[in-house]
Amino acid sequence: MTETTGPTQQTGTASPEPDLWEPHAPAAGTLRPLLAQGLDLRVSGTAAARQLADGVVEVTAEGPAAVRIEWRVPCVDATSFWTPEPRGTGWLPAAWSAPRRTGLAAGAPIAALVGTGDTALCAFAAEQAEVLAGAGVVEETGEFRFWAQAEGRLTVRIDTSGRHYARCLADLTAWWGEGRTAVIPDAARRPAYSTWYSMHQDVSPERIETQAALGKDLGLDVIIVDDGWMTADRTRGYAHCGDWEPVSLPGTAEHVKRVHDLGVQYLLWYALPFIGKDSAAFRQIGRYVLADAAHMGAIVADPRYPEVREFLTGRLARAVEEWGMDGLKVDFVDWFARAAERADAPQPGPEADCASVAEGVEKLLAAIRARITAAHPEAMVEHRQPYVSPGLWPYVTMIRATDCPLSPQENRQRTVDVRLAAGPVPVHADMLMWHPAEPPEQIACHLINVLFSVPQISVDLAAQGPGQREALAFWLGVFRAHLDTLQLGELRPSRPDLGYPLVTALGAGTVAVARYAALPVDASAADWRTLLVANADADPDVRLTGGSGTAAVTVQDARGRIVRQDEIDLRRTDTVPVPRGGLLTLRRG
Repeated sequence: MTETTGPTQQTGTASPEPDLWEPHAPAAGTLRPLLAQGLDLRVSGTAAARQLADGVVEVTAEGPAAVRIEWRVPCVDATSFWTPEPRGTGWLPAAWSAPRRTGLAAGAPIAALVGTGDTALCAFAAEQAEVLAGAGVVEETGEFRFWAQAEGRLTVRIDTSGRHYARCLADLTAWWGEGRTAVIPDAARRPAYSTWYSMHQDVSPERIETQAALGKDLGLDVIIVDDGWMTADRTRGYAHCGDWEPVSLPGTAEHVKRVHDLGVQYLLWYALPFIGKDSAAFRQIGRYVLADAAHMGAIVADPRYPEVREFLTGRLARAVEEWGMDGLKVDFVDWFARAAERADAPQPGPEADCASVAEGVEKLLAAIRARITAAHPEAMVEHRQPYVSPGLWPYVTMIRATDCPLSPQENRQRTVDVRLAAGPVPVHADMLMWHPAEPPEQIACHLINVLFSVPQISVDLAAQGPGQREALAFWLGVFRAHLDTLQLGELRPSRPDLGYPLVTALGAGTVAVARYAALPVDASAADWRTLLVANADADPDVRLTGGSGTAAVTVQDARGRIVRQDEIDLRRTDTVPVPRGGLLTLRRG
């Protein structure tokens, strides 16, 4: 986007905000009017606005304390309020709802009010991570009110251009990405196997190597070994975290080499903030307590202290430096932010070198990333929703949707939500698991529900029947063959108010559509050479609209078996039967 006009300065006299009942928000104080491209803004401190494009303005406020920027738009034809948080999309909150607090390790300061036709009535993002933001319907006026507040300085971009909401969000995340370099290894976009749901803590070299070999044959290039490797205890809890000795992985380096010999890369799980009360680490650094997680059997270590960061960095880096692994699954980073927000959070002591927990977290993640990439330039790091802040992009190579076992719709919504906020970082689905009796059609639907992310599989592959393996291999092949479109194409999710019943990705000559309800598929684009339609709905009749010319048709069932192959005239054929869990492929010259 380019600047089209100069700054618009603050105007008018102090204007008290009309009384609104806000039991969960700090008092707004005295705000002054600021007009910018028709937006009715209210600001504190010294403020200015500039127009960047039609319907897009940037507003900055500065002051000696907290500064706030507020604005309202008519709540006309509104359907949903979008945020990248778990279960954050699909309704319109009231203006008196509790505000969202985002930070380096919790959430992302971005949101959109979505209207009929998937247009953005208003989308906005804040430049910095540490923001308190509120949004909701003003009952007294029928307007939708936004506000954002930060300490000292705040810059927001506000988009009322009326474009598709995903395009507006893409522009806002591109703004976040300016000046940031995201180094993403190819392996971070490849389907992976995870041990969590399939093994939980009961891991061993033999079990891991068995699943790695079976997974490689099906198209899984990465294995992520989760909890249990650092303890012989199998009762859950985190009392044994902190030492990070490979108790359940004897001969670790040799074990990792055997996995590598299969052609599979290896990531290892760490619960970064937790120092278990049964660990030797607790006796060493347990005095640096940010919070007591008694129900977890652990404390949250305080990253403001160099001794804590040095200890944790050294422990995590061993996986790559000594054992030859390809990266880390860094879990629970958001617990640092949770602990910092508690009323009883301690002040930093004399040994601390960071004024804030967020600063300590960033130094810790930067140190870990520097150590492992020095040993392995393409080392991977997985983070997890809700810590999706763009401030973490330099330290992460993939972000996973938060846990939703055996919930395909939830996995779909969470992966799409994170995709819309993650910029250049690959988004991984929560691990896919299913009952041993799950039919191939439903396994295919599990995969289709996360088609626009990187799938992680977490079932015992040795226990799968022929049909289950065929469905898995077929759809993993689709992920791999169309990676550029599915993961790197322009994402167009439809109807966030209904949980994205239709999602489209636009690539170079390829359009991929996933159909989760009996909705028509738009085939009118003139430049597609390949149109893919993945059918996860029980209704087999895929209705095509707006198409022209002839196209070669291939229909495959959930197991990849061809059930139809011929040619159709798109002007005369508007419905093509596709089995549940199947794939329709249209090709034209």
